[in-house]
Amino acid sequence: MTQDWNSLLASQGLAADGSSFGALADELAAARDGAVVAPLVDLGVIRASGPDSAEFLHNLMSNDIKGITPTGARFAGFCTAKGRLLALLLIWREGDDFLLVLPRDILPMILKKLSMYVLRSKVKLSDATAERVLIGCSSPAVSPAPTLEQSVLELPRFGVCATSGGQAIRLDDTRWLLALDATAATARWQALATTARPVGLAAWQWLEIAAGQPRVVAATQEAFVPQMLNMELPAVAGVSFSKGCYPGQEIVARTQYLGKVKRRTFRARLASAVAPGVHVYAPATGDQHCGAVVSVAPSPAGGFECLVCVQSSAVEAGAVHVGALDGPQLEILTLPYALQEASSA
Repeated sequence: MTQDWNSLLASQGLAADGSSFGALADELAAARDGAVVAPLVDLGVIRASGPDSAEFLHNLMSNDIKGITPTGARFAGFCTAKGRLLALLLIWREGDDFLLVLPRDILPMILKKLSMYVLRSKVKLSDATAERVLIGCSSPAVSPAPTLEQSVLELPRFGVCATSGGQAIRLDDTRWLLALDATAATARWQALATTARPVGLAAWQWLEIAAGQPRVVAATQEAFVPQMLNMELPAVAGVSFSKGCYPGQEIVARTQYLGKVKRRTFRARLASAVAPGVHVYAPATGDQHCGAVVSVAPSPAGGFECLVCVQSSAVEAGAVHVGALDGPQLEILTLPYALQEASSA
């Protein structure tokens, strides 16, 4: 049935890379000003099933997985032993199973890596991407919402409830994720598109950047510890410091309690596109890079916007350049949350 879904999107003009339906500037403006729906064809799903699945995931992720209820989701990191992020995942329950959403470009590697930890645990991991169609919905508070049930519109952040054809997860004040049965996706998409404009990945990823929500892709694996991506802040909420051990936990805890988070993720504007993982530089650090681009998308205001992990001191000094010390300078923009630094951090 995912072939039917892909055929529908192609017939409506979605580009082969999923970036837009052919009118990028209009889609970006719609994402900024109104209600939009986006087929999230760059994301995949891992299913974890079996009686030990909660314990298994809890022991591997940076957040409290055992504490996930049927009505809640959590954002979590999967790290190396050195505390470097291999993936960021949105995780929730579907019956007795757990669904884990992450970028498709790293899904096979993460599935293989997680499978190495199964050993004697009673848990089964599988690629469930073909079972679920993921659709993003967004609507500013001043604009009419997409065709969503009232129970979905009233969800708290990271709340989960049933929706026609599957499940709905509220991501923040203006965005929702729908995880639908493949057989239900076509009809639901057509209903959503009656009150919201279809947009591609470029517009959705701009919304993600505007929300200050980081992601890890193949080019940025092992580049960041969770605090560099603001994950311990309540607005991102991807780390628990009371859940117990997981790979990299000692490094993450030491960073939180014994050191200072020197690099943070900021939102910025740039004139031309760059790839995630490209290093950034500042006069104070000379030829030594002081961070890297996390994600990038076209901006409704023209040019591009990005999330960039960079030394806070470089931002305070007012000059951060992309690619080289004499490369294009970033214009730092505001995030929708404060980069709070506790004295112990």
